[in-house]
Amino acid sequence: MSDDLKNGLLMPAELTAQVREKYYFVDEDPFTKTKRLFFDNSGGSFRLKAASEAFQKVDDLPNCGGHGGAASNYLDTLRDQACKDISTMFNAEDGCICTSMTASIIIFDVSEAIIENVPGTNVVTTALEHPSAYDGCAVPAKKFGKELRVAKTDPRTGTIKPEDVIKLIDQDTCLLSVIMTSNITGAILDIETIAREARKIKPDIFIVCDSVQHTPHGLTDMKEWGLDCVNFAPYKFGGARGLGVGWLSERVMNLPHRKLILEKQSNWEMGGCAPGMYAMLSAIFDYVCWIGKQFKDTEDRRELYVEGMTRITLHERALLYRLLHGSDQVKGLLDLEGVNVAVEMDDLTERDLIVPIIFDKLTCEEASRAYEAKGVVVHERTDASLYSARQVNSIGQHGIVRISPLHCHTYADIDAFLKITAEIAG
Repeated sequence: MSDDLKNGLLMPAELTAQVREKYYFVDEDPFTKTKRLFFDNSGGSFRLKAASEAFQKVDDLPNCGGHGGAASNYLDTLRDQACKDISTMFNAEDGCICTSMTASIIIFDVSEAIIENVPGTNVVTTALEHPSAYDGCAVPAKKFGKELRVAKTDPRTGTIKPEDVIKLIDQDTCLLSVIMTSNITGAILDIETIAREARKIKPDIFIVCDSVQHTPHGLTDMKEWGLDCVNFAPYKFGGARGLGVGWLSERVMNLPHRKLILEKQSNWEMGGCAPGMYAMLSAIFDYVCWIGKQFKDTEDRRELYVEGMTRITLHERALLYRLLHGSDQVKGLLDLEGVNVAVEMDDLTERDLIVPIIFDKLTCEEASRAYEAKGVVVHERTDASLYSARQVNSIGQHGIVRISPLHCHTYADIDAFLKITAEIAG
């Protein structure tokens, strides 16, 4: 494998400058108007100007889709286009797109529908899952009397090997729920291998995947992986809060689920999201295609999206390498005294741009406040929080400081962060 794939490749400086201009508040605190580094994109994300503007433009309209007339018909086209774009994003055919207030609601509802209606005596998931996916398995498994089997995290690497998931699956497994990227350790699980090997044991097993953390950083491919449900949260991908999006396979779509009696089976939405949200989704998709267009001359939107996400992935991997290894001018996290990366990160192709660190002389909370005082936004994930207790404990920690830059950041941003980290650790 070339070093470009192993260690990343920055986008051209001129393009990165254009990318930065497309986001709000990249290096400025919106309240104090002072310079800052926002390295908490796993908790939220920079907002794309085009996404916010698209939402606002449509949200001002008083009309309702399906009611006839020019404005109403326009709103209907926005939903149609957004569903096409999301299907293209996931490389998904058939099935349906569903929206809800959060991605957590979608994966919770889908998991319960599978556990309730699909024969089987056990459910398999992992210790790295976000609570929406883990509890989405645990609660209905208990409710319907099915065993919950949990694959353990390797505390050294912060990931889960495919074989440690596969060994829990048998002919009586009705659901396999596996996260794509851990929001604590940054590890990308090998979903393709897990799905392929699981279907060797039980060809008709239902497989769902929480892709909230991975979708802004890398590709997903339902055709290749053969999953039954994948979700993501647009607010972690340059969009607005208040919307979760999922794709459901036809067999999930046709399971009994919450719906109005006369509503069509493919509708998993109780009502619908604000029409402006659909415009926002397409604006996010268009943005990635715009990046792809800088490198590839084609009008095929899947090819443009793949190229754009590939360039985002490579750029972020280069930032990750710099964050870990530093340069001749500044030490990386792996070489700084007084601070430690909580898990080993040898193969960066198996990581998204999320790094958990711990300090020798500071608690996670103290370190986060120290960063804040120096104009850096990061976040502590500790076992005091229901959203991270199980995951951080699974790597043998009580807490970590999570570092999560984005592809609009530069080496200069990483170097500034490393210098501040050295001061805090000292």
